[in-house]
Amino acid sequence: MSNRLGAQTLTFSKEPRILSSYAIVGPMEGKGPHALDFDEILPDDVLNQKTPEKSERLILEMAIAKTLQKSSTKLDEVQFLIAGDLLNQIISSTFAAATYAAPFIGIYGACSTFAQAMGLAAALLQGDFASKVLIGTASHYQTAERQFRYPIELNVKHIATNHHTVTGAGTALLGFGEEGPRVTHATFGAVVDMGLKDPNDMGSAMAPAAFATIKQHLKDTGRSLEDYDVVLTGDLGRQGRKMLRLLLEGEGFQGLDRLQDGGSKIYGDGQKTGAGGSGAACIAVMTLGYALNKLKSAKARRILVVATGALLSSLTVAQGESIPCIAHAVVIEA
Repeated sequence: MSNRLGAQTLTFSKEPRILSSYAIVGPMEGKGPHALDFDEILPDDVLNQKTPEKSERLILEMAIAKTLQKSSTKLDEVQFLIAGDLLNQIISSTFAAATYAAPFIGIYGACSTFAQAMGLAAALLQGDFASKVLIGTASHYQTAERQFRYPIELNVKHIATNHHTVTGAGTALLGFGEEGPRVTHATFGAVVDMGLKDPNDMGSAMAPAAFATIKQHLKDTGRSLEDYDVVLTGDLGRQGRKMLRLLLEGEGFQGLDRLQDGGSKIYGDGQKTGAGGSGAACIAVMTLGYALNKLKSAKARRILVVATGALLSSLTVAQGESIPCIAHAVVIEA
């Protein structure tokens, strides 16, 4: 069990690298404070498609194509494509996988899907089951609103704890090489359900899952928050970020100044986005944009990415069920 630390953490001695990546965002995200961190800002979020679901799929396909192009990699050199999204039957990913027909592993972790995919990719590489693995996820404001709340045409008023789903896609090619950030650890979280039922406050529901995974990661690795230059959660939003900090303070954790949240950072204070960003693309584009740029510019050497997901559906909400949540963590180093 030399590739395992403690109860839930995998360690990757072969240090697979992010060989190339691509982060695409919509026009609203492009008006936020991290516009320069993203590879591409779309001129609109429709892209001449008949439905927003087709737009979301196209954005993911564009990101896949650009990731392969940046590394001069052909699709037949990729052993696995791991992808997921928020829509029923992960349709954006499955239809994109039909276009890019590598062996496909479709996954669902809600907004934690990207870190889940990166951890699984690194495990496949560590185990010599692959030499190159492509990962990705996407989300779209209009598709998420239609599935989880109401079609935007109804102009339903949102409350302050609502999240605004990020329109965009993040993809990365992992493999072995001399250059690129290293993926050194992955901590796969357990489902945490604190009995909260408000789908308009997913940050509060997800914060305990983020806390549980961070606590387990630090226990498994023997590290502290201060061993990381940045601990990037996503997407707790402003409400969940406060709750996570309170949970960590309550158990005496130090280094809370390292905490940052992708959902809280992606939009500016003047944008009407409630508690902040969410969606499967949120932590993906903030990791591949903001976090990787921190590493490339030597402003950070080691980053812990903790992606959170609310594992609810419109059906379970209608049936009065609580919201089970998950958080997966990956360590990315310069």
